[in-house]
Amino acid sequence: MDKENEALVTLPVVVEEEMFVFPFIIAPIFISDKANIAAVQKAQKGNENIFVVCAKNNPKDNDVPFYDVGVVGKIMRKVSLPDGRIKILFQGISKGKITEIINVEPLEAQIEVITYKPSNKQTIDALLAVFMEKINALAHLSQNISPDLLRNIESTDDPNKVVDLVTSTLRLKKEQSYILFSSNDTEDRLMLATQMVLEEIETQKLQKDIKSKVHTKMDQINREFFLKEQLKQIQKELGIDKQRDEEIDQYYSKLEELKSGMHEDAYKEIKKQIDRLSRAHPDSSDANMVQNYVEWMLEIPFTSISSKKLSIKNVEKQLSSDHYSLVDAKQRIVEYFAVKQLLEQRAKDKASESKRIESKKEELKEDSKNDETINTNEKHKGTILCFYGAPGVGKTSLANSIATALNRPLVRIALGGLEDVNELRGHRRTYLGSMPGRIVQGLIDSKKMNPVVVLDEIDKIVRGVRGDPTSVLLEILDPEQNVSFRDYYANFSIDLSQVVFIATANDISLIPAPLRDRMEFIEISSYTPQEKYEIAKKYLIPQEIKNHGLRPDEIKISKDAIETIIHNYTREAGVRNLRRKIAQIMRKAAVEILSNKAQTIQVGVKDLTRLLKKSVFEIDKAERKPRLGVVNGLAWTAVGGDVLKIEALSLLGKGNLKLTGQLGDVMKESAYIAYSVVKNRLDKTLQKDFKKLNAKSSNTESKDNTETTKDTESNTYKSPTETLDIHLHVPEGATPKDGPSAGITMACAIASILFDKNVRQDVAMTGELNLSGEVLPIGGLKEKLIAAYKADIKKALIPLKNYKRDLEDIPKEVQQNLEIVAVQNIDDVFKHVLL
Repeated sequence: MDKENEALVTLPVVVEEEMFVFPFIIAPIFISDKANIAAVQKAQKGNENIFVVCAKNNPKDNDVPFYDVGVVGKIMRKVSLPDGRIKILFQGISKGKITEIINVEPLEAQIEVITYKPSNKQTIDALLAVFMEKINALAHLSQNISPDLLRNIESTDDPNKVVDLVTSTLRLKKEQSYILFSSNDTEDRLMLATQMVLEEIETQKLQKDIKSKVHTKMDQINREFFLKEQLKQIQKELGIDKQRDEEIDQYYSKLEELKSGMHEDAYKEIKKQIDRLSRAHPDSSDANMVQNYVEWMLEIPFTSISSKKLSIKNVEKQLSSDHYSLVDAKQRIVEYFAVKQLLEQRAKDKASESKRIESKKEELKEDSKNDETINTNEKHKGTILCFYGAPGVGKTSLANSIATALNRPLVRIALGGLEDVNELRGHRRTYLGSMPGRIVQGLIDSKKMNPVVVLDEIDKIVRGVRGDPTSVLLEILDPEQNVSFRDYYANFSIDLSQVVFIATANDISLIPAPLRDRMEFIEISSYTPQEKYEIAKKYLIPQEIKNHGLRPDEIKISKDAIETIIHNYTREAGVRNLRRKIAQIMRKAAVEILSNKAQTIQVGVKDLTRLLKKSVFEIDKAERKPRLGVVNGLAWTAVGGDVLKIEALSLLGKGNLKLTGQLGDVMKESAYIAYSVVKNRLDKTLQKDFKKLNAKSSNTESKDNTETTKDTESNTYKSPTETLDIHLHVPEGATPKDGPSAGITMACAIASILFDKNVRQDVAMTGELNLSGEVLPIGGLKEKLIAAYKADIKKALIPLKNYKRDLEDIPKEVQQNLEIVAVQNIDDVFKHVLL
């Protein structure tokens, strides 16, 4: 028992994370763990040895995180590092094994010194000779076996020390080191160490063989390539490179699956690139580029087509359920898809007849089927729809409804500000970071070859130094060309004939003429206040109640409140801002419900000042008292129509016309035309009155007073416009204004001043004026008349041609509450306006 007690000793324990430390080795150990630092401090304080063990890589649950064998040794030196760690220089003395853990922090354990069993000297000598032979062989292959180490080994009589010295230089796994470390049988240790040296010899030979295989390429490439080649050879030896072959096989098989939906040139191009990839070095930049191309192209859904049968009933039902009003737009969309549906039915009937006739000849039947498919695609070619109108009137949502009705994915491509032609057509593969264009990416994202593609804001494309994107759209939107659309990145033709393209725009005048020629425009006009009320009641309020987690019984918005929001809190052609205001009310309602202030929120007109604060917009109501030089004009803006007052004032001067209000060039020209027309009428009137007055004066004079009569007849007429300046102003001077449709409005303002006649304030007008005094047609009539109706105007003057052509497009609500009068010339306008 006494001897056993002498073999047991209690020592501080330090856990080494990286490796086993062998006896007779002096090794630096870096320590950052608090328990290890405490163990070192305790050992130094007591001037005692420490026990160093190795940490396990992946300890199991409830298992000790370190091995139970290690080295007893002493601390030769300790250095504190700036980062809080300490470095010790440790010298191993003897091996030991933990029999019992005494303390956790600092870690202390009872250590039993490992002693080796007695061995047969002859056996040990034989094993040691073999071991030394293998070590000498390894020394020729590896630089880790230094001459100093060989001299130390040869001068040592202890075989276990020889094993420890050699194995400490080998890159052994922790499990191997543990087996060798924990064994106390010298024969077993020598045999196990010999086996490890043999494995190291084979590894070194393999590395040497790899170096010889890549030696021919070392003159052309750098060290990085050499290391990659080494890795490649190792992967070959281990069989890891089979994964690349499997990927290439998958590319080939996927290509064959998609072959039926491809053009022949597409199949050839993709197959050529897969062949090229199979021959390329896996680590080269060219291989990465080709692989990206193959993966992009195989994602195109060549054979995937939405199979739902086209039905105009579904389209009509979906449009009606999603949108209020817009009767003309919805009817035109239904007509568009009715033509498509009829063509499909006729094509199928013809195909069925062809199959019946050719049923006895299989090959001819297949040919007939293929031919018919081509003919069907040709017959499906049609116009491209373009929805245009003010923001927020429902252009994009109509496209969403169409996609839902057709059960096809929706792809939205925002064209606003697009100036790079390669964004649509794709980048050529010679450029770094090249990729397909947005059209091809849209097909990939939708996973169908016949999605609904919305080309949003097509009027806002920018022509820049990188090309003209509208030239690409000419090919995309032309039914004669998009059958074989060519993407630069793909480098083959892609059939876009089955795609339903829908464009949206705010101002079609900004779209280039060749592009406009390929589209059919459907105007989505402004909503009347009554239409906005119905939209808010049937669509916006229920949707926002759901979006904000409310129940329909928790909030009630009165009719008067909705109408007040429409008139005083929003100013737009559509309903986008109206939705925002309703959402704002819903947020406030959610706060009040969660605060237990009320279970049901009743929103009236009085509550709007609390929920939405003060009103923001308001169309000024028409005045009833006539005024001098102030006329109501009707204007079109990006957010709908507006009533625009034009003011005129006379000043002493020389007959000049002064214009203010930030007017555009066209509007300035209209002002000069109006001034000339009014001045012409005034001059003719005054000259006529002057001649009558002159003739009357001549009849009352005596016949013998010829000298006086001659003097009277010689008097010349002088127009008041020669002594007066006219100042014409359009209020809200910070807002730019342009266009010819204010011509008759400015003429009335000038005439009111020059003729000194008041202007009726319950009358508004719009129309272009020429020098002959004729009233010419204008655009945006619906929005302008809606604005007049909102402002309580009683009478609206419009050009005769607009009256004949566009009156049926005006909402009945506006026609019933507004007297619309057609005027043909400026004299007709004066009769209705000047008192």
